[in-house]
Amino acid sequence: MKQFKKVLIANRGEIASRIIRACKELGIKTVAIYSEADGQALHVKKADEAYLVGPGPISGYLNINRIVDLAINTGADAIHPGYGFLSENPKFPEVCEKRGVIFIGPSSKTIAMMGDKIESKRLMKSVGVPVVEGSEGGVESEEEAVAVANKIGYPVMIKASAGGGGKGIRICFNDGELVKNFSLSRSEAEKAFGNPEVFIEKYIEKPHHIEFQILADNYGNIIHLGERDCSIQRRHQKLIEIAPSLILTEETRRKMGESSIKAARACNYRNAGTIEYIVDKNGNYYFMEMNTRIQVEHSVTEIVTGVDIVGEQIQIAMGKELDIKQEDVSMRGYAIECRINAENPRKDFVPSTGKVTAYYSPGGIGVRIDGAVYKDYVIQPFYDSMIAKLTVSGRTWEETVRRAQRALDEYVIKGVKTTIPFQLRIVQDDDFLKGNFDTHFIDERLYLRDYKLQKDPFDRILAISAAIAAYYGI
Repeated sequence: MKQFKKVLIANRGEIASRIIRACKELGIKTVAIYSEADGQALHVKKADEAYLVGPGPISGYLNINRIVDLAINTGADAIHPGYGFLSENPKFPEVCEKRGVIFIGPSSKTIAMMGDKIESKRLMKSVGVPVVEGSEGGVESEEEAVAVANKIGYPVMIKASAGGGGKGIRICFNDGELVKNFSLSRSEAEKAFGNPEVFIEKYIEKPHHIEFQILADNYGNIIHLGERDCSIQRRHQKLIEIAPSLILTEETRRKMGESSIKAARACNYRNAGTIEYIVDKNGNYYFMEMNTRIQVEHSVTEIVTGVDIVGEQIQIAMGKELDIKQEDVSMRGYAIECRINAENPRKDFVPSTGKVTAYYSPGGIGVRIDGAVYKDYVIQPFYDSMIAKLTVSGRTWEETVRRAQRALDEYVIKGVKTTIPFQLRIVQDDDFLKGNFDTHFIDERLYLRDYKLQKDPFDRILAISAAIAAYYGI
């Protein structure tokens, strides 16, 4: 095993800070990169070294050669890509390998294979992992799309072959809607991914979105760390995640875990990855995609299993053999993660930017914050709207929900709009407490946006002081 002395983190925000923490616990120095817009970012302050990459707010985080050059020039043994940006670009590990820098993640070949939604689905089908019925490959014309849809039956989804994050997806209930949306999906896919190819898939109505966390070393050892339920979404993007799922039977959980390991072995996977499924109302599950990187929501799995997933990523890349066996893995209690986004839920989650004028984070037993902002930090319009993650845990589901309610009520960020009061409204909802939620939970409950805005704790003190003064005539 090669002990890393220094790791470059090719990312920003909360995930960069998370990787820095893991490196420090392993005795590894860290190198941060930052854009012109990110000079005051938290990860820049926390790293041992930090270097400007640019110009502009985005291009530096996407410049493979510049980042690899910087890793070599600073003496970094490896690069951690985090999530987003270059994390699932197969050229990144390819360049790293050619230039003698270790990429903390899977191989270029695996990333390319599993990043193609059509090819990955074919591979899964060939090894016996259940897949959703649909077109065998890319669909080139409206006529071909209609033929496929009529064969498998409506409703159907148009999906981008190179897609992710909900982009390029259209749900169609008849020929007219399919024809209308076909060119729109291709156009959106071309704009977002540089590839207009789309395919048709049977739409599973009101499913659960369940994913399994995988760890695989360089010696053929593969385990899963159980599942996460990521069904609470807005615009096909996750907003709240929980572990473990409330709907899986032990038999279904076992089968899905076995399928996940089979999927990872089929693509010769190494490092941390996630197999995503949709689960219908009858408990049938279908492969959706594989994320060949660390997931935003890894924290819930870390909490219920006690496994440091980011730490394991780094040690696997150093050549360490997994010392966790499948029989050693168990989930204790429950965890809920809320993605704190700088958005206005009342205005269809439009991003909110500006200076954070006040910041009060919750604490106490079973409360974890993975954050990227602080008082006076300026939230820029150039990046993803997620600014922090709140993860809570408890021994029972009921205790965990109550803790989420308390923590969200304590969490105050002023100066920008956030999803905090909306998420508080969600975890207060009776259906959430009962576990009655699927991917349509938010869309079907418009009343959730009728929430009360939180008050700054300092404002509360002033109000109480004013009331006391008025009572005594001061």
